[in-house]
Amino acid sequence: MGQPGKFFIVDGSVLPEIFTRVVEAKRLLETGEVTTINQAAAKVGVSRSAFYKYKDMIRPFNDMLSGRIVTLQLTLKDQPGVLSNVLNVIASLGGNLLTINQTIPSNGVAGVSVSMETSSLAVPLEELLTKTAQVPGVLRCETLAGQ
Repeated sequence: MGQPGKFFIVDGSVLPEIFTRVVEAKRLLETGEVTTINQAAAKVGVSRSAFYKYKDMIRPFNDMLSGRIVTLQLTLKDQPGVLSNVLNVIASLGGNLLTINQTIPSNGVAGVSVSMETSSLAVPLEELLTKTAQVPGVLRCETLAGQ
């Protein structure tokens, strides 16, 4: 079972409650709502030993990407302004664009990969993906990689 360094993305609703409580305790500490681990553990209803047992092993998906470089893979219609509109959405939500690579359009579509730094995102990464996918002319938008 569970080898070190093996990661999974799992819907939080299927996790044991201890994991979500530990994540909440970490959030309380990071936001300064509490100042000690004792306060955080007591506020979310876990023991300090449970907090210490899991604190380094679980975190929300968004936090894994926060302050990191994320690459989006998009398929766009070959129409004027589509790429510009996508880049404007990303920038307006706080994505710091680092690289843009586009394939030569073929059969009316082009592949585009966009790398961005995410520490200044004003919304969760999932919302950025949703808003980007809603831009007219975007056929596909998904996370390709995160460092």
